[in-house]
Amino acid sequence: MYENEANTALGASAVERSRAAFDEMFDGRSVRPAYDGIAAWLTGTSPEERRLKAREAEVLFRRIGITFAVYTEGGDPERLIPFDIIPRILDHQTWTLLERGLTQRIKALNAFLLDTYGNCEIARAGRIPWSLILENESFRPEMQGFSPPAGAFTHVAGIDIVRTGQSEFYVLEDNCRTPSGVSYMLENREAMLRLFPELMSSHGIAPISRYPEELLETLRDAAPPACTGEPTIVLLTPGQYNSAYYEHSFLADEMGIELVEGVDLFVDGGVVFMRTTEGPKRVDVIYRRLDDDYLDPLTFRSDSSLGVPGLFGAYRSGTVTIANAVGTGIADDKGVYPFVPEMIRFYLGEEPLLGNVHTWRCAEKDDLAYVLEHLPELVIKETRGSGGYGMLVGPCSTREECARFAAKIRATPDDYIAQPTLALSTCPTFVDSGIAPRHVDLRPFVLYGRSVRIVAGGLTRVALRDGSLVVNSSQGGGTKDTWVLEAGSPLSPLAGGR
Repeated sequence: MYENEANTALGASAVERSRAAFDEMFDGRSVRPAYDGIAAWLTGTSPEERRLKAREAEVLFRRIGITFAVYTEGGDPERLIPFDIIPRILDHQTWTLLERGLTQRIKALNAFLLDTYGNCEIARAGRIPWSLILENESFRPEMQGFSPPAGAFTHVAGIDIVRTGQSEFYVLEDNCRTPSGVSYMLENREAMLRLFPELMSSHGIAPISRYPEELLETLRDAAPPACTGEPTIVLLTPGQYNSAYYEHSFLADEMGIELVEGVDLFVDGGVVFMRTTEGPKRVDVIYRRLDDDYLDPLTFRSDSSLGVPGLFGAYRSGTVTIANAVGTGIADDKGVYPFVPEMIRFYLGEEPLLGNVHTWRCAEKDDLAYVLEHLPELVIKETRGSGGYGMLVGPCSTREECARFAAKIRATPDDYIAQPTLALSTCPTFVDSGIAPRHVDLRPFVLYGRSVRIVAGGLTRVALRDGSLVVNSSQGGGTKDTWVLEAGSPLSPLAGGR
């Protein structure tokens, strides 16, 4: 069923590319145990039934108002993020491996941030170049010598993971500043519960609904020492024109906290207050969803109207906690990314459980020469780029595009890294002409505080375009619900499945 529809939908060349990748549903022509239930469901439903469910999902998302914004293409920037009704499934054993690797990685990244603004021991030991820290535009010298409550810098992280084989997972990038997408993860699950309750009940799926509660507990743990009672927590948003505003309002509502903008807060006597109809109310923890530059016009960008004058001074004095901490952006830098395995060894004394994708740093002479010589074979990224922008996917680019990008790299080599073109794993995906394999990645959300909290799953992003490897929603990608089978599930290998 799947192979025939895939051939029809993709065409020969794209099918060959997909077959080169790890197929998460099929092992040759046999269905992998975790997908037995999905295979039976797909076989038992007609194409028209699937199209009807896909339309129902679209209506549901439009009614709820789940949108994101793209401001670079003209027209109405508000878009409905494409949602695929066929879930991505991970068995319990696979998830356990990922969970251990994610826990290890977030501990090392947090240790690096604490060290970066402390004694910088990792650079003193020669394990990471000084220039990647001191010359990094995300490095905040204002944070030097400051340790946030519980030593937690990155309270919320989104770690992007790709799969290339049965047990071969790699971290593609770390998002430690203001990672987005968790609202889509939660709404995708809600949509599947409404559309396919019988299918879901037959699988033994680990729940994710506790994420807002887990996030709230993590933020409570981050309250400053001066807070002796129940902390007042707010979510600080840039406002309704931000591309992730839906998520900001969604999370604030789910956690039962106030959604505020900069004008709703003020600092008096080194303490942050929120304006309310009952008068000023002291704020203890700010879950911020705007970048460092805009937080405080007295410390950072003086032309910012989004932040709160005096906020950083209150933060440094310990009367309020900002989550994620100021200065965490240095851990997002793609130039720093190649050194995360070394961070794990340096700070934890352990070998990485999740490897990095091999990366060439164009700042290095030999790496630069290799990248320029092999440009049509590689994926080139800006070290401070995000959202799929500023990239070159060599195998999908023309000779002229490669030549233009080569000129950019020669002009500012420090701004670029290169990676091999990975054969990202594929999952069955409902497309206009049937069911076809499409490439996917996974963004689990990791909460760090007095403990590490990870809900089972994450946001699966899918490259909906024929043959595309770019999964970002701003570049035409969509999302899937991610099912992690519990240990007792009849479809889990640990439960005696075939």
